[in-house]
Amino acid sequence: MVANQPLRSTGFAGAVHRGAEGWALLGGLILLAVVGANILSVIGKPLGISFAGDFELTEMGVAVAAFAFLPYCQITRANVTADIFTSGVSPRMMAFLNFAGAFVALAFSIILLWRMFLGMQEQKTYGYATTILQIPQWLAFVPILLSLGLLMLTSLVSAMEECKKAKQGAKHV
Repeated sequence: MVANQPLRSTGFAGAVHRGAEGWALLGGLILLAVVGANILSVIGKPLGISFAGDFELTEMGVAVAAFAFLPYCQITRANVTADIFTSGVSPRMMAFLNFAGAFVALAFSIILLWRMFLGMQEQKTYGYATTILQIPQWLAFVPILLSLGLLMLTSLVSAMEECKKAKQGAKHV
């Protein structure tokens, strides 16, 4: 187990953790499919075998995959940190800083969820579609919104876990 990973939880926290893992794996499969399609497109062009819209599929697939990884990064504490500033702090202060980070992630996930939902509605209202394949662009927003909802849940679970650690640290001080 990685040092910054939480212990396997049960109940709500465990369900959120397993959901984030499964969602990240699905994002990885989407990314593999995008890479495979690009390889096929590049290798196939000299052979006269290519398909239209590979750039559009890449654009949508990579966006969906990138958002799918965010909840997993949050729940496993795999986000970028500046350890040089926190190397000498007490466990209680570290738990407080991690709580603050989880709270900020929660706030940002709520704002992003709200704004991306409005963006999806606008894409749907105006009928925006990709140029070549004519795929409605709002379709890519659906899994992105699910990712942001899961990010919101993972941020909440992270905040609760760090709050619990801070309280336990207060008892030991």
